[in-house]
Amino acid sequence: MAAPTRSRVRLLTAAATVALAALSLTACNNGDGVRDEGASQHPSNSVPADGDNGKDANAGSTTGSGTGTGTSSGTGSTATTKPKPQPASTGKNNPTASTARVTCNGSTVKVAAQSVSRPINHMLLTVTNTGSKRCDLYGYPAVRFGEAQAVPPVIDDSQPQAVVSLSPGRSAYAGVALSGGDDGGGSNGRTENTLEVFFQGRNTNDGGPGAKAALPAKGVYIDDSLKVTYWQQSMSDALSW
Repeated sequence: MAAPTRSRVRLLTAAATVALAALSLTACNNGDGVRDEGASQHPSNSVPADGDNGKDANAGSTTGSGTGTGTSSGTGSTATTKPKPQPASTGKNNPTASTARVTCNGSTVKVAAQSVSRPINHMLLTVTNTGSKRCDLYGYPAVRFGEAQAVPPVIDDSQPQAVVSLSPGRSAYAGVALSGGDDGGGSNGRTENTLEVFFQGRNTNDGGPGAKAALPAKGVYIDDSLKVTYWQQSMSDALSW
């Protein structure tokens, strides 16, 4: 009985050994399988990296779109607001142009004649610009008393440095030496009751219409020594000759 029992025990032991060996082999095979699965997961680990690259690409696209829009908007605004060159002003629109000035004559001024006590035998002519534009008084007044046919001469030394120019409402003056000497003892003396004043233009013969000036009721005494001054800016200059 003892011998069969030992044989059985050995058989069981051998079977157990075989089973353990089989289990060990299976375990080794499973270990290899786990390593294979680990190796096969490397490509899937690279997916987030690709995703990050995709996000960077999208960010670059967004930046490019913003930059392009900003550049287009800025350029458009600059082109729209750029000022255009303006043409030079012409005489019609420029109040300082030569067309804004006219020659003083009977259509733009009024003339007043006034007797003065000093110098004796003198009269003062006052011309006032009644127009809306500045006017220029060229030369000296061509006075005509009564029906005189000749223009009295001018006192050469009375010529001013520049042409007298009158703004609207402003006045200029000229002196008239009516007769010669303190006693008026010149030749061909007479009394006149009318006076008309004519003007010179830039060219002597384009002065335009004259203007009449009232004389005192008793008239004024003149003779052949009658002379006038150039137009002056001040009354004192006009009466200093």
